[in-house]
Amino acid sequence: MKNKRAIMIMAIAILFGIGAVVLASRWLLRQPGSGADRIVVAASDVNLGQRLTPEMLTLADWPAGSMPKGAYSDPLKLTGRVLKSSVLHGEPVSDTKLAPAGTLGGLSALITEGKRAITVRVNDVIGVAGFALPGNYVDIIVSTQREQNSATPAAAPQSISKIVLERILVLAVAQEVGRDETKPRVVNAVTLEVTPAQAEHLDLARSVGSLSLALRNQVDPQDAKTDGATKRSLLSEVDAPPPKPVLAPVRTAAARPVPLKPAVLVKRDCVTVLNGMNASLECF
Repeated sequence: MKNKRAIMIMAIAILFGIGAVVLASRWLLRQPGSGADRIVVAASDVNLGQRLTPEMLTLADWPAGSMPKGAYSDPLKLTGRVLKSSVLHGEPVSDTKLAPAGTLGGLSALITEGKRAITVRVNDVIGVAGFALPGNYVDIIVSTQREQNSATPAAAPQSISKIVLERILVLAVAQEVGRDETKPRVVNAVTLEVTPAQAEHLDLARSVGSLSLALRNQVDPQDAKTDGATKRSLLSEVDAPPPKPVLAPVRTAAARPVPLKPAVLVKRDCVTVLNGMNASLECF
């Protein structure tokens, strides 16, 4: 009798427990933000500049409370769009990672509006031993001959190295635009993003001298204000003071002799004075 009573109590407790679990689960499902939505993510690693195809995209469950801004739920809306930043496998594809609609694929999709891309030839030294990778910032240094001063045309030309452009974004090295690599790569060309005015300066700089790239910190916005390096400043030589000009003697006109005026004879009255045997002439 006692065993039947215990079994009934246990059965009732189990039923109440199952009912509590069902009610709790239904309550949790009705709570806002507790569900999950499906958004478009990358099915594999996709590099910037590539045009998206359906094979590159897939749907994945994503918590509704942490939905990325600008995420998509339909892969067909992203077909044909171009990435302006790399996307890793499983990463959501949002508006912030896409170039404007209608943009063609390739390097042109990466150029900021109002800027231009220009390529310069480099070697393993100029290219910072291969560490100037896409996404890095560099300064451009030109080594050339300073123009002669018109006042001293006979002076020898003076060599000078000067930073002419600062904080220039590297868009691509050789023909690759991927920004996920961290290993150095020695290439023969680097493509830079510049303004139209900077493009003119850079084109002139490479025609009048040799160029070098100086890799800089990506978060350092300060400008380097330098006077350039010359042979004298490199060797800490002090420029000699300019020679003082030699003044030519001023020629003065020789003083002309003043002609003497002839003596004017003044007519005087004279008388002869006799003093004994002596006679003298007295004039007045």
